[in-house]
Amino acid sequence: MKPSIAKGTRDFSPAQVAQRNYLKSVLQSSFERFGFQPIETPSFEKSATLLGKYGEEGDRLIFKILSNGEKLKKADVTALTAGQLGQFSASISEKALRYDLTVPFARYVVQHQNDLVFPFKRYQIQPVWRADRPQHGRFQEFYQCDADVVGSTSLWQEVELCQLYADVFNALGLHEATLKINNRKVLAGIAEVIGAADRLVDFTVALDKLDKIGIDGVEAELMAKGFDQQSIEKMLPLTQLQGTTTERLALLKEVLTPSEIGMQGITELQFVIDQLQALGGLKIPFEIDVTLARGLNYYTGCIFEVAAPASVKMGSIGGGGRYDDLTASFGMKNMSGVGISFGFDRIMLVLESMDLFPATITNNTTVLLLNFGDDTAIDAQKLLGQLRQKNIRSEYYPDAVKMKKQLSYANQKRIPWVVLYGQSEREKGMIVLKNMRSGTQTELPIDQAIEQIQSSVFA
Repeated sequence: MKPSIAKGTRDFSPAQVAQRNYLKSVLQSSFERFGFQPIETPSFEKSATLLGKYGEEGDRLIFKILSNGEKLKKADVTALTAGQLGQFSASISEKALRYDLTVPFARYVVQHQNDLVFPFKRYQIQPVWRADRPQHGRFQEFYQCDADVVGSTSLWQEVELCQLYADVFNALGLHEATLKINNRKVLAGIAEVIGAADRLVDFTVALDKLDKIGIDGVEAELMAKGFDQQSIEKMLPLTQLQGTTTERLALLKEVLTPSEIGMQGITELQFVIDQLQALGGLKIPFEIDVTLARGLNYYTGCIFEVAAPASVKMGSIGGGGRYDDLTASFGMKNMSGVGISFGFDRIMLVLESMDLFPATITNNTTVLLLNFGDDTAIDAQKLLGQLRQKNIRSEYYPDAVKMKKQLSYANQKRIPWVVLYGQSEREKGMIVLKNMRSGTQTELPIDQAIEQIQSSVFA
């Protein structure tokens, strides 16, 4: 069998893992500075926990786990022969890989509500799975990095999450990433004004595809779902709003005045924008984008999306929003939440394409101790322990082979320092320190050699 991996998944080399750890450390640092605490949830949940939370399109992308043993024998074959695929699927699968981190988080909050202090601020960095068609920047297994607050309806949470986005992307050097802001109540108002209040889901699902299929594609999809031409023509000008944030808000007010829910959305947007401007703005560009819909059904208020810098063809690298009713499906009402997500793997691709990873990122060995045989092995191991106590990444070549082969190993692994500690060096209480980049080598007392290595590592 030829070795291969499943489509939509990837292996990561040591260098790539070092880069991924760098991104995780930047995210964790920002999350914790903003007062968020880490949690983890299982990689799979009960199917009933996930299904029905993401809309019809989202449900189709959930990876279901096939039951085994006696449970599989109870498969509803009658439903299969009758073409009732949903019922048959439920009879052979009771679990599914998590689609995102938000719904499992809502389940976590309800299940552990007596142990939490509200408002509860959590962050989570874990993999999720979606049965999507693999393509550039879109994988079937990928990481999400979420920060959420539950237990508060204050719009100051939205303001803070905007600042968190700016903090992370500024730290990564992605100063041209653009934060787009909208409100689901504004979208509900638009649907109401064009006479489609009862078809909000169809409207937002189609609008959410604007950047992928264009305005003509959105129009065609709405027509296919029963929207008349007059309604679509009323909606089209709103997809092309121009001007400053203030000017866009003013135009929206004119259009949405007849809609109470639409005006609520405008008021909420106005608050967030006003506070951000009063605080001196953000370190990244931000704008109101009325076409931003965030197709997930659970959003109820402000919604966010971060677009990658225009120089990189990537699409969104983050998104989120306010959800007022998510925990209600688990029996806990009146628990509003708001959260944002960072597209970890897409951000990785953007940082790579823009060459923004610091040159100092590495998880390589710093020092290789050469092996001169059993007579010096114990002393070499003791020296190895000294190096590691100083947090210097060190290793001992395992076989007493020719020095040329050991030095070749150091070169291939890009190890910058090699230590020669043979019989003569041990008798003199010295070691020979070889710089593999310059080719020079110096005989030094052990303490001085360690100091020299440390100064190069931590400079």
